[in-house]
Amino acid sequence: MSHPFITIPSFIHIYQGVETDYLNSVEIADYLKAIIKQAVVDIRPDIFCFYSASCDNKEKGAILDTTAFEMAKIKIRDINKKDCLPEPMHAEIDYEKRNLLKSTAKTFGIIYEGFSLQQLYLNLIDEGEKDIKHLHLVFTNQLFATWDPSNIRHHARVSMYGFPSIISTSGIVVAPAKPRDFYLKRQLGQDPNLLKEEYKGSFMDYGDPRMTDVLKGYVAQALFYHLVGHPFCEDKNCRLFNAHRQNELLQAQLFSNYEFCPKHKAVLEQLKDN
Repeated sequence: MSHPFITIPSFIHIYQGVETDYLNSVEIADYLKAIIKQAVVDIRPDIFCFYSASCDNKEKGAILDTTAFEMAKIKIRDINKKDCLPEPMHAEIDYEKRNLLKSTAKTFGIIYEGFSLQQLYLNLIDEGEKDIKHLHLVFTNQLFATWDPSNIRHHARVSMYGFPSIISTSGIVVAPAKPRDFYLKRQLGQDPNLLKEEYKGSFMDYGDPRMTDVLKGYVAQALFYHLVGHPFCEDKNCRLFNAHRQNELLQAQLFSNYEFCPKHKAVLEQLKDN
């Protein structure tokens, strides 16, 4: 049975908002090229740096001021409050300006509201690339979260799919839950560094050499969202599985005997014929 595609992207743009030896954008670009041979895949610098590079100093300054203000404004100050977006202070705006101007090694730790961050990035994209023929993939080390009404709090996310799609390397470490015993031992005051050594390999960590392989699954989810409107799969061994725990993430992205379940593999086979 054939699957109707919403659209097949002609261009895939990867924005390198993370500079680390463990995120190989070239390998990820090659992975996408192997899946969707119809698309031109390019690798770009950090999204702010890329779209402001061609501006004159006056225009770049205006974009910097606006973007820094909006970044400071969407900072989540209390994860237990849905709406907490007061007017940002000058020091917060100055911090965001310094961070935006860094092409590498951006400071992270602040949590931003995910949908607002996605809209902010969309505002940066040139009008000529704001159509469904373009798939924009933004890699960032910044943390973002969305409000969960069932738990009445914000939850950190690995990814936000849409226009553009955003994937956080810090989110991969923070968002999916670690083993329960890890949290219990940490609450009992055990040394965090010793705990990391004890549980080494059972969850993703900063500077993890497995990061590129794991990210392939998340760019595949972004691609499926673009193709068919739904990025996830219920099969825990499929790269499209929406993992909420670290062991689920590792199973779907690293330990499974196959990349995609039969259903989604068939979609990719159909893609080759288009």
